[in-house]
Amino acid sequence: MHIEAGVVEGGKMLLGYATGTAVLATGAKLAWEHINESGALSLLLKTIISTCLVFIFFEVFPHYPIGVSEVHLILGTTLLMIFGVAPAMLGLAFGLLIQGVTVAQFDLPQYGINVTTLLASMLVLHMATKKIIPEKTAYKDISYTQMLKMSVVWEGAIVSWVAFWAFYGQGFGSENIQNVLTFGGAYMLVVILEPLIDLAILSTIKMYYKSDSCHLLLNKRLTNCNI
Repeated sequence: MHIEAGVVEGGKMLLGYATGTAVLATGAKLAWEHINESGALSLLLKTIISTCLVFIFFEVFPHYPIGVSEVHLILGTTLLMIFGVAPAMLGLAFGLLIQGVTVAQFDLPQYGINVTTLLASMLVLHMATKKIIPEKTAYKDISYTQMLKMSVVWEGAIVSWVAFWAFYGQGFGSENIQNVLTFGGAYMLVVILEPLIDLAILSTIKMYYKSDSCHLLLNKRLTNCNI
């Protein structure tokens, strides 16, 4: 999902800075709400774990350059369900920044663009999940169909943002369109794998976490603890 250097250049980069600032501000607002609900320590610990996982998703999991970007297995649905939207957004932002500072300095100028792709997609997933999962249903009890819908929303949002940046930066030439379609087709294959991974994780949590009390490191909605 990284927009490579040169795809968006010059004055067009300003839009990425603006959208990046907007999604980071939204993440900060949600983080404050999380603190009021679950405490600062909960947010801190969840964010640290989420950040480490995001870095692993980027650098350890297989990733391949295809078309206008790279195909990654970024388990955004997992981050949202286990940690909540605020820690997930902060983890994506910090994980992307750490990757840029440590191993991919060439991506830093595109940080605003790439963080917009990730955080805006997480916000779309967060809003869609409210429609997909009934209010009283714990995440650990959702079906494969519901999980698949969440994955389609997450991956579809990422592909849509990447396509937007590619067309915004390079226009609608035939080669650019072909590159975008190639990337989108490859990325949507991840949809087949992601729900299976998510359901395996949720099954493990369901097996070993049976308490009705809330856990400092887990999203309350994961088990509907004390709700």
